[in-house]
Amino acid sequence: MNRAAAEAVLIRAGALLASMALFGAFVALAGADPFDVFYQMYRGSFGTSFSVQNTLLRAAPLMLTALCTAIPARLGLMVIGGEGAMVIGGLASITCGLACGAMPPWFVTVAMAVAGIAAGGAWVGFSGALRAYRGVNETISTLLFNYIAIALLSYFVEGPMRDPTSLNKPSTRAIPAEDMLQSIPGLEVHWGLVFGLVACVIAHVLMMRSVFGFGAAIAGGNLRAGMLCGLPVRRMMIIAAVLGGGAAGLAGMAEVAAVHGRANASLVTGYGYTGILVSFMAQHEPLAIIPVALLFGGIGASNGLLQRVDHLPDATVAVLQGILFVVILASETLYGRFAIFRPREERVVRSAVRGPTPEAI
Repeated sequence: MNRAAAEAVLIRAGALLASMALFGAFVALAGADPFDVFYQMYRGSFGTSFSVQNTLLRAAPLMLTALCTAIPARLGLMVIGGEGAMVIGGLASITCGLACGAMPPWFVTVAMAVAGIAAGGAWVGFSGALRAYRGVNETISTLLFNYIAIALLSYFVEGPMRDPTSLNKPSTRAIPAEDMLQSIPGLEVHWGLVFGLVACVIAHVLMMRSVFGFGAAIAGGNLRAGMLCGLPVRRMMIIAAVLGGGAAGLAGMAEVAAVHGRANASLVTGYGYTGILVSFMAQHEPLAIIPVALLFGGIGASNGLLQRVDHLPDATVAVLQGILFVVILASETLYGRFAIFRPREERVVRSAVRGPTPEAI
């Protein structure tokens, strides 16, 4: 492990420990035993076979929505539109699934996946185009697009696509049971987990081991330098946004085809926003997203147990995620401050610039 990687791991581990300490203080003030809370979180996330599979179910969409932030981040874009892309991807996939009718199940699954990827990619790609050609801030536009996506979902679910039999909770018609995304053999976890793992590996190869990824790193480090080098920066921005949005759209397809079977308000899960935190925790590295998504999937899976055993409110996990986000952002200021992680040549230069200490004189 090189110095930069070691520094990143230690700083992220320190941020995680600091967040847990602050969260422990919070639950202590709420009247709960922090050590029991941490134990119940372990039980609810990795303590039993059921909890492990529940964690995997929650981690699958987090891997995909985290890529929506991680891939554009290589180009210096701060995209936070994973929630909107996931919603639009789910809406497009259910529309496609219902339109397929009596087609073979494998065809319906492929068609729904393509529809979800295309819709999510176009949704975030439009924000990338606004940034590339009109200078519109992608963070603001993707955030606003999240609300537009949720509003569109409500309109179609409660209007043109509503199933007349869904009375208390407006929903679209359900896709047939045989067209649902099935579980991985031997597990009670749907194939969305495999989608997430494969997407992270592909994103790693693309962004870390390809010419496109090398160009993205140059442009992300210095946009003007990328343009001077002749890189098609605008086109690369749009491609990165489309790829990120497509990953989140695939997460929406998996939620519709494997979990809900139809589109309704349950599609607005918050996975898109949690994916932002996962991407930051992983430093926008696609392979590092996998273990971080498992960690946050476990945190989410333990929520019910915390309510039943420690009588904590439903928002407890949201508080932990908020603490993590703030502490992780604060930890960004620590990079480059520890001499032990600097190359020896840099330490020698810094020592020479500072000059001899008074004791040495």
